[in-house]
Amino acid sequence: MEPNTGQFIAGKRIIVAGASFAGLAFVTALEQLWNSSLDRPEVVVFEQHQREESIQKDPYVLCINGGSQNEGLVVLQQLDLLDDIRPHSTLNSGDIRVWSGDWKQLSSINPKPYGNLPAATMRISRQDLKRILVEKAEKTKTIWKWGSPCLAAERLPNGKIRVKISTEEGSQISTHDCDLLVAADGANSIIRASFRPNDMKLQYTGLTQIGGISRLPNGLPHPIHEDYGLQMSSGEGICCIYNPFGCETIGWALSWRQPEREVKSGPFTQEELAALKEEALKTGSMFQEPFKTIVEATDPQTPFIRPAKEKTAFAHDSSLKGAVFIGDANHVLSPYEFVGANLALKDGWDLAEQICCNTSMETTVAAYDKLSIPRFEDVYNFSHTRIGFGHSTGLKWTFYKHGMAVQRVFGKK
Repeated sequence: MEPNTGQFIAGKRIIVAGASFAGLAFVTALEQLWNSSLDRPEVVVFEQHQREESIQKDPYVLCINGGSQNEGLVVLQQLDLLDDIRPHSTLNSGDIRVWSGDWKQLSSINPKPYGNLPAATMRISRQDLKRILVEKAEKTKTIWKWGSPCLAAERLPNGKIRVKISTEEGSQISTHDCDLLVAADGANSIIRASFRPNDMKLQYTGLTQIGGISRLPNGLPHPIHEDYGLQMSSGEGICCIYNPFGCETIGWALSWRQPEREVKSGPFTQEELAALKEEALKTGSMFQEPFKTIVEATDPQTPFIRPAKEKTAFAHDSSLKGAVFIGDANHVLSPYEFVGANLALKDGWDLAEQICCNTSMETTVAAYDKLSIPRFEDVYNFSHTRIGFGHSTGLKWTFYKHGMAVQRVFGKK
């Protein structure tokens, strides 16, 4: 590392809005990569939820991928966290299967692990990964302010950024100035609303998912006992995504084109859960067992109705000087790509690395955008391909069907 790299922020103050995967990766990577010959910047994290609440919310399973250098397992390896995570996770080949309604395998994608990673995919609950990252980040010299949501931010005439914070359960408001504001406060970012008020709307893809997490004490049925998979209807434009975790737990998400619905997540009442199951079984009536068994086993704490929304990434220009947006605060993927956590981890690591490798904020942000925006665009474009594929009808379905048949023939050679 060049002796003057990082000097521009040495001894100054960084505020991180949000203890998300992106924010946690950033503060941990910055501590790890910082040139010890320079004064360390003061880093303060403001998180709207209390510590345990931020860890426990959203009981879903994540796929942390390691098929390329642009994925989350690489960051966890760089942060020296693989050994901490492995006891709480399931290593997986990363294979993606495509099935017909009667469970005939139509196609498959078989990624290979990047470098010396132990697997192409690691499945882990969000709570376990979040707790491990929080505990790692808390070992840094970062100052933590849990239960302190950011309310707004503004640039001051002296070039600093002022952040308004709610404390003491909303009874007090305080302001804090910083030299760099890292916005990691999620898809509905308050910081983005302050600096980019016209960039707050997420775009509806035209598709809505309903689903949940199912517990099957006797074990997951074949063929969905191991690999992530997509079950397609025969041209009706309906698909179901399966995400197995461990031996007894699987996430499912049935989707089709429909008018945008209101977001709802568990726990559901008995009546709400019964209505969701009935809708799923009726809509997915072309899907043979074990589809019905999985739907019926849905944990009432986990159901959801989720309109698939997204937001494209933006580059940082002069109007954002002093503020950098990472993770969902910058870009939002639809739920057809289970890589949001991967992108967040990479964003956090890359921003920290570029701070430590550059000699000015301008060159840092430009280098960061050069890494983060193409990475997001690749995944974004692929997600649209997957949406079109999984919900294909008519001639498009016929085209995909024959294409998958050709792949199966050549794949056997």
